[in-house]
Amino acid sequence: MINGADTAFILAAAGLVLLMTPGLALFYGGMVRSKNVLGTIMQSLIMISLISFEWIYIGYSMSFGPDVGGVIGDLSWFALNGVTNAPSADYATTIPQTVFMIYQCMFAVITPALITGAFAERVKFLPFAIFSLLWAVLVYNPVCHWIWGGGWMSTLATPVLDFAGGLVVHVTCGAAALAAILVIGPRQGFGRENFLPHNLPMTMLGTGLLWFGWFGFNGGSALAADGVAATAFVATHLAGMAGMAAWTLIEWFELGKPTTLGAASGAIAGLATITPAAGFVGPHSAIIIGLIAGVVCFFAVSMKSKLGYDDSLDVVGIHGVGGLIGSLLLGVFASKAVNPGGADGLLTGNTAQLVSQVMGVVVVGVYAFVVSWILIKVLHTTMGMRLTEENEVQGMDYSEHSETAYN
Repeated sequence: MINGADTAFILAAAGLVLLMTPGLALFYGGMVRSKNVLGTIMQSLIMISLISFEWIYIGYSMSFGPDVGGVIGDLSWFALNGVTNAPSADYATTIPQTVFMIYQCMFAVITPALITGAFAERVKFLPFAIFSLLWAVLVYNPVCHWIWGGGWMSTLATPVLDFAGGLVVHVTCGAAALAAILVIGPRQGFGRENFLPHNLPMTMLGTGLLWFGWFGFNGGSALAADGVAATAFVATHLAGMAGMAAWTLIEWFELGKPTTLGAASGAIAGLATITPAAGFVGPHSAIIIGLIAGVVCFFAVSMKSKLGYDDSLDVVGIHGVGGLIGSLLLGVFASKAVNPGGADGLLTGNTAQLVSQVMGVVVVGVYAFVVSWILIKVLHTTMGMRLTEENEVQGMDYSEHSETAYN
């Protein structure tokens, strides 16, 4: 039976999650050089159109449609055939299925947009768009089905848990980002030139919009205006602020001064890391998870210079590592005392949940990496993913879009 409060809440949450994609565009756009800001923003913004088309016609049915062997949904809901304003018995019983569908659409939109930070400032628009579309079909939709759509990971004796996208969103995009970096290679001048952010106020504005949107991302994943939504909302904020505090302090200690970029990075690390656990843990566990995120992700990002890979905007170090450790920490801190519909973790005597989370991280990470690597390798070989040397020097804004951000 449809509940008006739940429906209004999830509609608002869907709007908040949509806001995260332009927020991400600003977050990334401020961190690149001025000659690439529009091209970087466009890579996120176009996902709203491209992936929404894909979701309406096949993505929703592949992700949440009737199960085929635990691996994928069939295409019986092609073009939203049979998806009505009646509630879904399988997913959300108090809101119209159309509301559930559009809420999940916003997750599908932002996930490939997150990958773009890894290869910022050096890829051509057309092959990038083709990669994003194929990646949504071959990586996002199957993994979404495995965990959220009634697939095999959700039917294990101890199901793999992911409240709002630690595996489905952050581990998949982090694995894809690593694959892209290895195939496409570093920017020209990497290790020799200083790639300073051109507009940190823009990045800080993007951080605020992402943080704001994350309340819809995590809180809305309760799919009802209830106590679980409240738990997730509180955990989201506490982990975000703890991540910011930890990153700022450790940066201050390690580098001598705290930076705004560090504060923003820490907040995003905390928010990404709490995402899988948000509806399953209490306030103090959320703070601990956020603090761990700030420290671990700081060192993960600092490793890129030592290892020599050009993760332009720290997608692997923040989203990939954050999603990974958050998914594992879920298996440690989850408690049925917080959410009776969830699970107990290691600290409450349930080792099996942690084992299940480890398996989920490994399987999803390896699958996303391998499929992403093959996709990028094929496109890079056939179409050339990279800008020419001349166009990379000129910048994406002019060479790919015939625009300039600043006169």
